[in-house]
Amino acid sequence: MSEIRKHYFLEEYCIVAAGRGKRPSDFSSSPEVQNATTCVFCAGKEDKTPPALAVYKGGKILRDSKDELIKDWQIRCIPNLYPALSPEGAGTPYLSGYGFHEVIIEIPQHERKLTDFTDKEMDLLMTAYRDRVMHYWKQPDIRFVSLFKNWGKQAGASLEHTHSQLIALPLVPPSIKRESDAIHEKGKCPYCEIVRMESSNERSIYENEHFIAFAPYCSKVPFEIWFLPKTHVSHLGVMSEEILHSLGNAIRYVLFGMDKVLASPAYNYMFFQLMNDDSYHLNLRLQPVTSKMAGFEKNTDIFINTMPPEKAAEYLNNGISGQEVH
Repeated sequence: MSEIRKHYFLEEYCIVAAGRGKRPSDFSSSPEVQNATTCVFCAGKEDKTPPALAVYKGGKILRDSKDELIKDWQIRCIPNLYPALSPEGAGTPYLSGYGFHEVIIEIPQHERKLTDFTDKEMDLLMTAYRDRVMHYWKQPDIRFVSLFKNWGKQAGASLEHTHSQLIALPLVPPSIKRESDAIHEKGKCPYCEIVRMESSNERSIYENEHFIAFAPYCSKVPFEIWFLPKTHVSHLGVMSEEILHSLGNAIRYVLFGMDKVLASPAYNYMFFQLMNDDSYHLNLRLQPVTSKMAGFEKNTDIFINTMPPEKAAEYLNNGISGQEVH
């Protein structure tokens, strides 16, 4: 029996087609082979990329110079070699494609991925996320900073070495503005209500002191997961080290479950945040690549999801149960 579900507070819909009866194995794909031979993101290949704008090493934030490329780094942030936007057009942002496009290389070793990061490595990555977002937010004419991660070729990653990306825009995306307008119209934060609604229910997957992770009622794709801070914060810049630690733990825990249940799927995760609107509630959305957008979705912007979020949460919880997660 199919069901049309409405977004928590927007005029958006999805169709949950539970009658198709799919199981996790129907969504699984074989992990891609890791190959470090020609990877320019690996330690020792620093001269194969643009000089780093920020290098995290030994508790310091450094920067490459023309004469010296920093070695033995922990995280390396470099300009994208093929940027979607570039800073050259300052002053005429819309006409010139003004903005910034950065790659955050999360770790020197090619074979590592987030599920085997230590607590300290996850803490450092979350700190780098916060630092780099706020760095670009302070640049002239920047109105939104998109922070996201593509893992796996099917998710749009051009290189296998684990990395995230950041694109700073001179405009607020219409989808974010629509959310912000709806929140202002309600006069109170709907995400705070979602935290209360989704804590410890059948869609809940993980909860710690500062974050919850759950399969949203209106999931667009199978095994979609949202992460929400329990306290109202609008962007990464206002998060303490303790809250960032909780965020890193939540991400790693859920990805561990997906690796177990879906055999290491390709995925995207995206941060939704606003720096100049305290009414907005930061959220992170994780979507494994389990289906493709087809004609109906492109025609209607209504997604057909063949895995009910309640069932997705059950599969993930059963897959993680009894397993040791860092």
